Amino acid sequence: MRVALYLRVSTNEQTTENQLRDLRDVATRQGWDLIEIYEDHGISGAKDRDKRPAYDAMLKAATQRKFDMIMAWSVDRLGRSLKGLVGFMDELNALNVDLYLHQQALNTSTPAGKAMFQMCGVFAEFERSMIQERVKAGLQRAKANGKILGRRPVGPEKEDLIRTLRGQGMGIHRIAKTAKVGVSVVQRVIN
Repeated sequence: MRVALYLRVSTNEQTTENQLRDLRDVATRQGWDLIEIYEDHGISGAKDRDKRPAYDAMLKAATQRKFDMIMAWSVDRLGRSLKGLVGFMDELNALNVDLYLHQQALNTSTPAGKAMFQMCGVFAEFERSMIQERVKAGLQRAKANGKILGRRPVGPEKEDLIRTLRGQGMGIHRIAKTAKVGVSVVQRVIN
């Protein structure tokens, strides 16, 4: 199995030596081929992918199928937010790349590891469903309280005004300001 290591420390005063030693030992014991080591120094795990150059490069290499598994010392080395971790796991799953987390004893190349990985996906899906239900309930409450949701009708008088002003050669932004409507309303009416 071809593996890549991901190492990260939050400050420049810290070192990735312990992570590297432990993960190399596991790879050697398992007979895995170490293809690449990706290291982010002095970068918080709360940062997004675009602020973590090695993490970003690793995911791009995963897309190119340069390795079969990503090894990290701990889940918190990969990220600090549930949303970010779920996105990471979904991406790996779609690419058919396995994940090994040393401290959590998670290895998605094994049946037990795959089951745990899938359980994480189930909980993530459950969380998304709960958010959707709360949003729907909030919209229903707003509607019951008389709030108008969606596009508000402009009315024929405003539409005529918009068309007249456009016919006079006025620009879209100026029409919107004059008619006291949004630019998208003007665009919708004149189209």
